[in-house]
Amino acid sequence: MTRHTATSVLPVVVSGCLLVMLSFGYRAGFGLFVQPISEARGWGRDALSLALAVQNLTWGVAAVVAGGLADRYGNLRVLLAGVACYAAGMWAMAHAATETQLMFTTGLLVGAGVAGTSFGIVLPAFVRAVPEERRGWALGLGTAAGSLGQFLVVPLMQELIELFGWSLALQYLGASALVMALLAMPLAPFGGAANETNPIPGSLSQVLRRAVGVRSYRLLVAGFFVCGFHVAFITVHMPGYLVDSGFDARVAAWSISLIGFFNVIGAYYSGLASGRHPLRKILAFIYLGRVIAIGLFLFTPLSLTSVVTFSALMGLLWLATVPPTSALVAEFFGTRYMTFLYGIVFLSHQLGSFTGIWLGGWLYENAGSYDGIWIAAMVLGALAAAAHWPIEERSHLESLKAT
Repeated sequence: MTRHTATSVLPVVVSGCLLVMLSFGYRAGFGLFVQPISEARGWGRDALSLALAVQNLTWGVAAVVAGGLADRYGNLRVLLAGVACYAAGMWAMAHAATETQLMFTTGLLVGAGVAGTSFGIVLPAFVRAVPEERRGWALGLGTAAGSLGQFLVVPLMQELIELFGWSLALQYLGASALVMALLAMPLAPFGGAANETNPIPGSLSQVLRRAVGVRSYRLLVAGFFVCGFHVAFITVHMPGYLVDSGFDARVAAWSISLIGFFNVIGAYYSGLASGRHPLRKILAFIYLGRVIAIGLFLFTPLSLTSVVTFSALMGLLWLATVPPTSALVAEFFGTRYMTFLYGIVFLSHQLGSFTGIWLGGWLYENAGSYDGIWIAAMVLGALAAAAHWPIEERSHLESLKAT
C-alpha cells in the first residue's frame, strides 16, 4: 500500500481535522456549565470543578490505554468507542442529580470519550499518513483545527444554554456528538498495527520502561504537565472569574472562543516552525510567552480591553505546544509506538489539567479568589521553559530496542 499519495493523505487530514474540531469544541465549552449547574443543583462551584478535573485525569489515563490499543489493533475501534462514551456522557450529564453521578458522567464517560476522539489518536495517524517533510504542517493543521472548534462551538453552546437551558443543551450536544463516528472512518488505515516495518521487541510496559530511561523524554513529559495546568484552569475557571468580576456570561464565552480563534493562527504557525527550527527552543519560548501574558493580565486593571488582549495573546500560545511536542516524540522513537508514547506525555498534561482545575475550584471556595492559582501558573511556566532547554533533539530509537 502506498501511504503517502495525495488521495490517501487528503481524506485522513480533512476527517481528522473535523473530528478534533468537534471533540475540542465540546470539551472547551464545559466551563460554561459550571455556574448554571451549580446553582440548579445547589452545589458549590468546587463540585463540578472536581468532576471536570476527574474528566481531564480520565482523559489522560484513557489516552495511554487508547494509544496502546490503537498501536496494537488499529484506530477504528478506539475511535468509535470514544464517540460512544462522549455522546453518552454528555447526554447523561444532563440527568446527573448527585455529585457521584456527575463524577461518573462528566468525569469518567466524557473523559474517556475525549481520549478516544482527540489529538492522541488523530495526530499519530497524521504522522503516519503524510511524508516526513510535511509532518510539521500536518500537526499544526490538526492542532489548529481543534482550536477552530473551540472558536466555533463554544459560542453555539452558550446560545443553546440561553435558548433551551443547560439540561436540554447537553442532551442536544450529546446527540450531535454521534456525527464524529462518520469522521473516524478514513483514519482507520493509519493505526500502529498497520505500521509494522520496524517492530520493537517486548511488551508495552517494556517499551515504556526503556523510553522513560531517556532523559530528554522525561523532560518533555514534565514540561507538558505545565501546559495542561495552564489551559485547563483557564478553560474551566475563566468564565466564572469574568462573571464574578461583573462581565456578562457572553463575554466569558467569547473570551474562550477568542483563545480558540487566535490559536488557529498560533498552532498552525507552530507546526510550520516545527519543521524549520529547534523544537526545544520553540517550546521554551511558548512557555515564557505564557508567563508574560498571564502577568500582564493579572497586574493590569481588568477591563474588556484587557480580557480581549489576554485572550488573543494566550490564544497564540494555547495549543502551540502540541506540534513540537508530538514531533519530538516521533523524533525520539519513530512512529511504531508513537500513539502509546505520546499518550504517556499527554497523561502528564492531564495530571496538570487535574491539578489546575481542582486547585482553582478549591482556592475559590476556601480563599474567595483565583489570585494564588494565577501566580502558580506563572511560576510553573518559567520552570517549564527551563526544563525544555536541555532536551537533545535526536533519535533514541535504539534505547527502545535495548534488552
